[in-house]
Amino acid sequence: MTVRTRFAPSPTGNVHIGNMRAAIFNWLYARHTGGKFLLRVEDTDIERSTPEAIQALLDAMEWLGLDVDEEPLYQTSRMEAHLAAAEQLLASGHAYREDKGGLGQGECVIFRMPDEDMVFEDEVKGTLRKKAADTQDFVIVRSNGTPVFHLANVLDDIEQGITHVIRGDDHVENTYRHIALYKALGAPVPEFAHLPMIINAQGKPYSKRDGDAFVGDFREKGFLGETLFNYLALLGWSPGDDREVMSRQEMIDAFDLKSCKSSPAQVDLRKLQWMNGEYIRALAPDQFAVIAHRELEKAGVDVPPDVGAIFDLMQARVKLPSEIVPACEFFFNDEFEYDEKAVRKKLLKDGVFQTLEKIMEIFQGLEDFDQETIDKALHDFVDQSGLGFGAVMPPIRIAVSGQQSGPDLAPVLSILGRDKVLERMQNTIRRFRK
Repeated sequence: MTVRTRFAPSPTGNVHIGNMRAAIFNWLYARHTGGKFLLRVEDTDIERSTPEAIQALLDAMEWLGLDVDEEPLYQTSRMEAHLAAAEQLLASGHAYREDKGGLGQGECVIFRMPDEDMVFEDEVKGTLRKKAADTQDFVIVRSNGTPVFHLANVLDDIEQGITHVIRGDDHVENTYRHIALYKALGAPVPEFAHLPMIINAQGKPYSKRDGDAFVGDFREKGFLGETLFNYLALLGWSPGDDREVMSRQEMIDAFDLKSCKSSPAQVDLRKLQWMNGEYIRALAPDQFAVIAHRELEKAGVDVPPDVGAIFDLMQARVKLPSEIVPACEFFFNDEFEYDEKAVRKKLLKDGVFQTLEKIMEIFQGLEDFDQETIDKALHDFVDQSGLGFGAVMPPIRIAVSGQQSGPDLAPVLSILGRDKVLERMQNTIRRFRK
């Protein structure tokens, strides 16, 4: 049997990370088993399923690398088949007509649930049961003649030959109804796997109120597609070891529905940012340069041609593109702002300006002003003065950048150059010495 999975979203313009997590699990399982991953666009809500909303869905999938193996199926093209199946169920006695509610608004088609206990094996949750007394008949065609989700969903899964339905555990109750529909239609019942809910720190369903919740939000913030894919794959699944940053192929090789967790998966945005930093560091330098140039240009920073060394320093430190400008603008602008707290804590202390003046003398006397020479000179001064690195390095950094933290100081000074370093140190002393 060839495994066939599907992603069946109802496009509304925003793709929630919970829905995309389900798509990722379907994709991984299909790739792991050598099967097929399909897309079905459940576009029957005409007002919300606009061309723009559908395109936003397709763009999100492309950004995450979720390629499909067959042409997408659009549910609106299947209306006649849905209604024909309802007539078949009426003819076989599995459904009946009723003016539901007795309001005279027309008859619905109601599916008759079997008078028997139901049980199925869930690939994630194990054996699930429901007593016959706890099931109820349900509408499959509305009084206005349009098919309901349950009928359309099952029929389209049959049409696409879906063997494994992998979706959120909010669909467990629907699954009992769907299994009954499969059997009534004489179709094979697929395997079901219900994924755990994605929750916030309070244990409630994760939503926009908790922060970014849509795929587009993360893309706009500068998260990489590979990062979000990797992170969402680990929300409810584990490779069975301590790996967190994994290549696409590593995830494909390791993925198994039996390894999925049944307990809710909590979103940790700090971990996501850490992971994005790991992926940024793994980018080729020219890929990072494109991101850095874009951020600096948006901020109106005039970037000179030779900035490779600066970008190398930044790539090793930033977790998000939005951190690039604040971290490196001082390289391009002599009118940088000082961190007031850092100035009070590290600069406005007895003896600091005298220390900076001694270091300026050392810098002026260096034959070369490269990273290695600067680093040795600073270490020698710390050893000879007995002041310690904490009393020497922060004041220099603040003097040349306005910041208390940043990349290793020696390469920063080397990139700035001797003249600019001395000028900035002198200007800082003049500004704050009173």
